[in-house]
Amino acid sequence: MAFETIRRGRERLIALLLTTPDPVLDEVASLGIVTEEEYEALEKFSEPRERIRRLLIKIQRKGERGCEQFLECLQSLFPDVPPELQPPGRRHVTQTNGAEHPEGGTSSEKNGQENLEAPVASGKNELENPESAVLHGVNDLGYPDSRPSSGDIDPPNPKDAMCSEKNGPEKTEEPEKPEAVPSLGKGPVTPNTATSPMKNRPENPETALPSKNDPESPVGARSSEKDAAAESSERAGFEGPGNIPSSGEEGKTAAIKGNFEDGATPDSEVSLSESRAKTPGVAMSVERSGGETPGHSAPVDRSGDEAPETSPNKVHGGRRGALKTVLSKLRLKKFRNGKLRLRDLLEISPESLKDSTPQFLGDLPWHFLRKLMALNGTARSTSLGHGTSDEDTSEDEEGGMSGAVFSLREDNSGASLHPLDVLCAVLLSSDSFLQQEILSKMSMCQFALPLLLPTLDTPKCTLMLWAMRDIVRKWRPHSLAESRGFREESLVLTSMPTISFVRLGSCSFSKSKLLNEVLSPSQQHHDFFIHRDMESGNVPREIADGVVEISWYFPGGRENLDLFPEPIAVVNLRGDIESHWLQFSFLTEVSSAVFILTESINEREYALLSSLQGSATKYYFILNNQAGKAKETVGLLNILAPLLDMKKSQLLVKEQSNNSAELVKKLRSTLQGVMSSSPKCMSIQDMAVTAWELGIQVEEDSGECRTALEHVKEITAEIQDVAKYKREMLRLQGDLWKNLAKVEKELCRMKGQRDVSPEDYRSQLRERWLELRRQQNQCDLTSGMVKFISGIGQLRPAEKHHFLKWMKFHLDHIARGNLSRLRAEYKEKCRALGDDTQQLAELDELISASSLGVEHFMRELGQFYEAECSMVKEGNMGNIQRQFIHLPGIAADLMLEGFPMELIDGDASNIPLQWVTDVLTQLQAKLGGRSKMLVLTVLGVQSTGKSTLLNTMFGLQFAVSSGRCTRGAFMSLIKVSENFQQELGCDFILVIDTEGLKAPELAKLEDSYEHDNELATLVIGLSDITIVNLAMENATEMKDVLQIVVHAFLRMEEIGHKPNCQFVHQNVSDVSAHEQNMRDRKHLLEQLNEMTKAAARMEKQSREMKFSDVMDYDPEKHSWYVPGLWHGVPPMAPVNIGYSESVCELKKYLYEFMRHRSPRRAPKDVPQFIEWVRSLWNAVKHENFIFSFRNSLVAEAYTQLSVMYAEWEWDFRKEMHLWMSKTETTIQNQPPDDLGPGTFEKLKLEAHQMLHNGEQKMLQSLQSYFESGAGNLHLVEKYREDFFRSTTFLRHELENYLLCKSEEAIRIQKGRSKIDHLQAGYMKTIEGKVDVLLRDCRERDKELKPKELEREFAKMWKETLAEMPLESLPLRQIHKDIRYQLCKDLENRGSLVRQMLHKAQSLLSYQNKPFRMKKEYLDLAWYKAAMEYITQQCSHELEEFTKSLVEECRRYVGQKVHSQGDYDQTYCRELLWMINERLQEKIAGKMCTSGSFEVDLKLHILGEAASAFQKMHEDFLKKNDPQRRLEELRPQYFSTFRDLYYEKDACQKRAFDFCDRCLRPALWEYMKKRLGIEIVDDFLSSGESIEYGSRSFFQFTVQKKLLEEMDFNNYVKYINNYEVFVKSWIQTRLFDRYRETGGLKELDRAVLATIMKKIRDTLESSECHDALTISEFLDHFCQAMCKELVISRDNLEVILFKNTASVGQFSADIQTFLPQLEEGTLSEWEELSGEMVFTQLQFKPQDEIFKRVFGCGKQCPFCNVPCEAGGSDHKEHFASVHRPQGLGRYRDETSKRLIYSLCSSDVVSSMLFRNLHTAFQWHPYKDYRQFYPTWRIQPDPSISASHYWKFIFRKFNHQFAKEYKAELADLPTEWKKITEKQALQSIREAFNME
Repeated sequence: MAFETIRRGRERLIALLLTTPDPVLDEVASLGIVTEEEYEALEKFSEPRERIRRLLIKIQRKGERGCEQFLECLQSLFPDVPPELQPPGRRHVTQTNGAEHPEGGTSSEKNGQENLEAPVASGKNELENPESAVLHGVNDLGYPDSRPSSGDIDPPNPKDAMCSEKNGPEKTEEPEKPEAVPSLGKGPVTPNTATSPMKNRPENPETALPSKNDPESPVGARSSEKDAAAESSERAGFEGPGNIPSSGEEGKTAAIKGNFEDGATPDSEVSLSESRAKTPGVAMSVERSGGETPGHSAPVDRSGDEAPETSPNKVHGGRRGALKTVLSKLRLKKFRNGKLRLRDLLEISPESLKDSTPQFLGDLPWHFLRKLMALNGTARSTSLGHGTSDEDTSEDEEGGMSGAVFSLREDNSGASLHPLDVLCAVLLSSDSFLQQEILSKMSMCQFALPLLLPTLDTPKCTLMLWAMRDIVRKWRPHSLAESRGFREESLVLTSMPTISFVRLGSCSFSKSKLLNEVLSPSQQHHDFFIHRDMESGNVPREIADGVVEISWYFPGGRENLDLFPEPIAVVNLRGDIESHWLQFSFLTEVSSAVFILTESINEREYALLSSLQGSATKYYFILNNQAGKAKETVGLLNILAPLLDMKKSQLLVKEQSNNSAELVKKLRSTLQGVMSSSPKCMSIQDMAVTAWELGIQVEEDSGECRTALEHVKEITAEIQDVAKYKREMLRLQGDLWKNLAKVEKELCRMKGQRDVSPEDYRSQLRERWLELRRQQNQCDLTSGMVKFISGIGQLRPAEKHHFLKWMKFHLDHIARGNLSRLRAEYKEKCRALGDDTQQLAELDELISASSLGVEHFMRELGQFYEAECSMVKEGNMGNIQRQFIHLPGIAADLMLEGFPMELIDGDASNIPLQWVTDVLTQLQAKLGGRSKMLVLTVLGVQSTGKSTLLNTMFGLQFAVSSGRCTRGAFMSLIKVSENFQQELGCDFILVIDTEGLKAPELAKLEDSYEHDNELATLVIGLSDITIVNLAMENATEMKDVLQIVVHAFLRMEEIGHKPNCQFVHQNVSDVSAHEQNMRDRKHLLEQLNEMTKAAARMEKQSREMKFSDVMDYDPEKHSWYVPGLWHGVPPMAPVNIGYSESVCELKKYLYEFMRHRSPRRAPKDVPQFIEWVRSLWNAVKHENFIFSFRNSLVAEAYTQLSVMYAEWEWDFRKEMHLWMSKTETTIQNQPPDDLGPGTFEKLKLEAHQMLHNGEQKMLQSLQSYFESGAGNLHLVEKYREDFFRSTTFLRHELENYLLCKSEEAIRIQKGRSKIDHLQAGYMKTIEGKVDVLLRDCRERDKELKPKELEREFAKMWKETLAEMPLESLPLRQIHKDIRYQLCKDLENRGSLVRQMLHKAQSLLSYQNKPFRMKKEYLDLAWYKAAMEYITQQCSHELEEFTKSLVEECRRYVGQKVHSQGDYDQTYCRELLWMINERLQEKIAGKMCTSGSFEVDLKLHILGEAASAFQKMHEDFLKKNDPQRRLEELRPQYFSTFRDLYYEKDACQKRAFDFCDRCLRPALWEYMKKRLGIEIVDDFLSSGESIEYGSRSFFQFTVQKKLLEEMDFNNYVKYINNYEVFVKSWIQTRLFDRYRETGGLKELDRAVLATIMKKIRDTLESSECHDALTISEFLDHFCQAMCKELVISRDNLEVILFKNTASVGQFSADIQTFLPQLEEGTLSEWEELSGEMVFTQLQFKPQDEIFKRVFGCGKQCPFCNVPCEAGGSDHKEHFASVHRPQGLGRYRDETSKRLIYSLCSSDVVSSMLFRNLHTAFQWHPYKDYRQFYPTWRIQPDPSISASHYWKFIFRKFNHQFAKEYKAELADLPTEWKKITEKQALQSIREAFNME
């Protein structure tokens, strides 16, 4: 008993099954031994032993029959299973030969013994004909298929025969004729059940096994359920016939032949008669079975043996199990329920870079899909890439003839799967949209498509109607050959004759191969259908039997080449018609003719065929005339002929002597006869009706598909005339949208301005724009749009996807119909009208307007949305009223699902910017911010295959062959898999497809070149990689395209963006193309260089440029040669494999490029992409792109660079200021005599070294920053040199400062030499007198009282001073010296100047007089007509110049006075040099002044300076008066004298005096020098520092504050005296900050704490501790502090006088007083008010911060707005926002009204200007750079960009007019609508502060 067998052998079974637990579990599930639920429960156990143990328990619980089935399954998996574990009925069988007979050969003991090359257990087949060898593969468990041949086993009964895998089922009787023949048309035609050959067989459900060919049986060829197990182990399932008694004539057919039709192994060359002779009595059955209805004639397995009848449930369950096995092999089980989607397939992963041969079965689906998406003709190959060395080794190991070099062993076909099995599995694992894509790509490759899928995971066959919906074909029938017209139609809608080819019984030649030869034109063979002689075509089919394939022939209009004059569909049924009667019945209904291939017909088959009586379809027989059977077959056919109304011509016989070419010729002729006999024509869509009648399901019947179709029909039912529909139903995108586009461009270009002022004209355009938007907004949603919005907004995702697909199909179909009619009409009118172009032009316009797609509906949505947004912005609508706010989210969802999104509207050549922005913003939100993407675009001439290239490369769905070329630009998103994102550096790839350049329909337009330039500029600007697609046929076109591309790349280089460029040369197939074209590439590079120069001239670039300056182009790496798309002549040409391979190579290179691209060029995220779209489009709309381009990302990157530079600059400055402070202190501490000539040289060297180090550090910081990969740094690459140059400029500036300051410090210290010498002498005299007095007083008899002592000291002091010759420095008359210097300066200016100087008053009289302008100062003799306007202009210019120069000179004088030194003659010389330099600049600026101006100006400036310098000199003399200095020392001398007299311990007193007299003033001076530096450091590191981080930040801060304060006087100061205003502003902010926060106290304490620590450290140092005397101690102390503190030598001398204190005690006493000293110093600083503190500082913080934000100080020549460029030595000046010129005093010459035009508008207008720099000649504003080459005045990026100044002008119009003594400006009405909020928002946007 089987139950007992399992119980007793449990442990052995577990051990055996543990070797391969998973396949065992799969097999028992596929055979239905365990249920699906049990299978899934067992799979949950991770431990294999536990899983097997529980499996055995479940089997035992199923009873004896279940155990028996399990053991049978076990034996099929493990042929060498021990006898005690075999099923009880099998144990008596013994193996007579271990070798297995070749499949398809005869099997007998004699055969096995006599054949010396008998196949051995390794599965080798050594028959003479290798083609007959059907090898048993090594199964997936690793066990060789070494089962005994069925020919060596003599089963005792039929049941045992059926149970044995090697034995076919016993045939019991001849088939009887059917009792009744059902009519065709309402169901499959099947023989009567009663006539079934199996009717007398006892039916046992337990033993009934499914047929291999039965569509409802387990997938694959098997004669029993055990066969499924064998198949699942990847073995060949083709077994030889068993030793079963013959059953009449049926046994005469070779068993093998039916088995290998089209993809099975061909039969052996051993003749049938020989086989029968050698094996008498062996039943040789054909491969056939009953229909799919239960009870029909016996199913026949593929090996040729009939299988017992099977119940439908059992059959279907078996098929499901087999499918599950195949899916498991292919690793597709997870997609059985959750289907594979197209976007999953397109996702870019590491596998995208691989193109290797599949190694495992699980690789096959992905290999197939990847190759198919790339249109590779080898996609159907399922060969695995196993190495040969392993196979050779295994051959010897498995018992092959050792030592034999050669053998007849074939490759193991069982190691792979049949291509159709893979296709079926992939289709079943794919969702309906991926199925569509698969069939579309297969159609392009000219592969036959599956029309009907058999019953696999569904209870019915499936008609693949939906999957073919997307296929569109073009052809030229012979009826249109003369007119050269063509037809284009959806494949499923095209009616044509359908010819079906089926097989009855077995056939030794391939039906599919025959069809390929019939359909292939001469000299262009193509394998439409897979056949046995193709790669992997000989692998047994496991699930593909019953598939109905369809292919087509389409004529090309060439009668001598076309095979057929009209299209024809050819259908091929896989498998025998007897096994697939339902499919055959379907074909008889839909076909014009059915061709039945057979080699013989017996009576049972005759009965089947006779059931076709009454069918309207023509039946043809193709008879393969084989030995001995022809007569009998022909006889039966003759009987059948009247029943089927057959004629003689309907039998085609292939004689053995004929080759296939003759048969092909006959067959073509027959098909032409069918075509010419008015055959029945039917479309695939029509076939669906027949399918429904026969119970075949149509995949379009799904609920989602039907719901979507109903919605679409409601829309498309209204469409008759496309152009009319678009006018009436899509109104917003018609003239309204086109007019809006024109207005938007005109706002930028101002071409129609004429004599209207720019701002008035812009206001008119703005009002026109708003009016158009209002008209759009007033349009109601049409019924079509309401339904469309409902479709994409309310349907579920699957329904929405179907909805959009249906929309595409229906709209394309309608558009094709319209286009076809219009083209015919156009052609007719061309002939009829001749030269009448008007009507033709109208028709031409109609043709252009007749395209209609989903993009038009989406475009309409975008316009509704934009109109609504405009109304909201204008305040005409509240947010609560919005009804389209949800639309961007819907569009973003569509992008994520893979639908292309329109970026540029090709009809209006415009971008709906608001719509695109908001859609992409929604996309960013849906992606959760993870949206880094690389952008790839393609450019090229129209119709050069750009869209096809992208579709092939990435599997995308850009529209091709839809009745028109791409218009505008579309973008599609491809996801990068998570495990590849880091490596590729992005989350997505955004692919942009563009319309063709040089489009014929645009060529007639004047601005077609401009249009192409705009498109190229935009897409290249957006892209990281640009593919330039070039067709090699047309060199002129190629040159034009290159010129456009070069122009665009030049523009990108100027704005800092350099995308990678790949040149793809299409239609170049020669293998030597790359080498041959080397010279061409060199020539191309020369052309590119010339084009670059020409483009630079067009863009008004002065520098000489070549192509390599514009982009990094390597002709070797960046040039690709791609063969033509088609292999042969369309429409029957498949895609060229060379094309596919070349495109794949390019794709792999691009991925590699992405992986290794510069890390500095980080990919854009969606917000950045939005900004690029906005800025590029805005610049493109202007004529001058380069000077119009503004991008907030560039601005942000530049600002960040400026902020970093400012930080480095301050670090450099701070270091130099600290060095200077220490150096100055050191100089002041040195005796004047020590300051020899070498002192300055030494300092100079030290300064140079410090400056060099600082400069290098700063340059290195810049270099590191540019290499850091910080965000968008590559965009500001062109500014790198500016900042490097500014660093060098800064170094020179600091060098001048340090050297001048050092030299001045030395000069001042040297100037004290005489005074210090005299002072030293005086002090010695005083000390001598004090010493004498001390001795004298001590010698007296009595001790003097304190008052007496004081009187004695006072008397001595008075007498001593009277006796000393106190010598002071002489008082000089500084003004006389300065006058002398002035006379010397003007001595060569002529007598008139000398006379004026002679008459001039004393210089001191000028000190309080303001400088007043006089008319005689202007020399206008050079201008003939000195108009009042010119005089006023010049006078104002001169006045501003004078103010600036006077202020500059005052600053210089103030600095010198602040140094507290004595006057030096160099000061006057430097002043005169400054004045002369500025005057020279002004003369160069064409300002001509008289001599009196120069004299009066110098007198005024030097007069003020003389007074200041005179006071400076007198203060110096006073401070250094000897008597005053000695009087200051008197208290200390007296104190020392008194202590000595009373012999007190004066150590503590001396220490206090040291702190009070020496350290306190030194600390005060230290604070004055250091505190200013620390204030700047603190201020710039505070929260407010961002306001001063860059000039742009500062401008925004100031303007915002001014707006808040709204003080007119402040605006006047800001506009007219910017420098003074900024200094005052900064000073006020500094005062306010430290007054409010009290931060100065903290800074005071911190600065003082630093120096006090150093003092304490010095006092505790070993040098001071080891000093022997106080003098030595103080020398060490002063030396240590010489760089920090200036200690008075006078006071030190007094401290040392008669000081005999202990050094240790003195030091300790000093430290005791230090806290008191520190607190006292702090108190003194804290007592000062904030403003007083700043006046005390030598280093002025406000001046340093001013330098930081003031920059170069240049102002716009028109509106005086300050330059915002970073650094101090930049090449170009620019400002973010310009002002109305009236604010800068400009007025109209005649009306005197203030001018309100903006220079940012004027520079793009046709306006003229004149001023001093143009010599008052009129010049266009557009050419302003001729006169101001360093200024870049950009047009406003938007209409609202200048709202701030417009608002201020409107607010203070009256005040400005009064201030400037002008008339009120007549401002545009629109300005009056601007609010304060809008004004603030405008500067937020302008300065990028969002």
